[in-house]
Amino acid sequence: MTVLDIGGVNNFRDVGGLPAQGGRIRSGMLLRSGQLSAATTAGVHEVRRRVSHIVDLRDGEEVAAEPTEIEGPDTTHLPLFLGSVRSFFETDTSLEDLYLHLLEESGERLVAAIRIIAAGEPTLVHCTVGKDRTGVTVALALAAVGADREAIIEDYALTESLLPAERSNRIAAYLRAQHPQAVHAVALATQSPAPVMRGLLEQVDERWGSAAGYLRANGMTDQELGDLREALVEEVPEQG
Repeated sequence: MTVLDIGGVNNFRDVGGLPAQGGRIRSGMLLRSGQLSAATTAGVHEVRRRVSHIVDLRDGEEVAAEPTEIEGPDTTHLPLFLGSVRSFFETDTSLEDLYLHLLEESGERLVAAIRIIAAGEPTLVHCTVGKDRTGVTVALALAAVGADREAIIEDYALTESLLPAERSNRIAAYLRAQHPQAVHAVALATQSPAPVMRGLLEQVDERWGSAAGYLRANGMTDQELGDLREALVEEVPEQG
């Protein structure tokens, strides 16, 4: 997994190199980030150079507020939240409950995003921060092809340290002022704790048997799961 310096874009990385059953995750095939609206000219050039398809998981309100204007890669909008982002702060939703909500309510859209990855073109998955919607989508795709679980969790947890501290502090102060009684708001906006992703993957195993089982239950075929593995996993040459 490689953190990339893409001008004007936070939390941009390539998950290639993570260990997986039968090899490792192929570099350059699955990238993840926060929103692209502030990308510099050089950043736009790098995205175009690296990416063939962009999967934008934000809702219409977010897209309207921070539109992305990058010509070249195909872009597919798949808003994962059925409610608005604001509603999760108003109801003081925890990260655990938010991710469960995604699994239970947005299965078809998660599958639609992962089908794009399975098409085998260099794909960038992003939302606003690149933490929750992106984190769940990428984790499911990686788990479905047998990526090492601790490596998946470590990749998810890395986000918190890649968000600009000034931004996180500003948002935390704003949320405390707006929602003084909220218990979960700051974590929801700024944190990516490893135990949350570990718990989510365990819950997927308990309820659906595996990440692949979850994707099958939401319409993905065995052929498509095979295509996903073909796209994402490469054999590691044996050392002579």
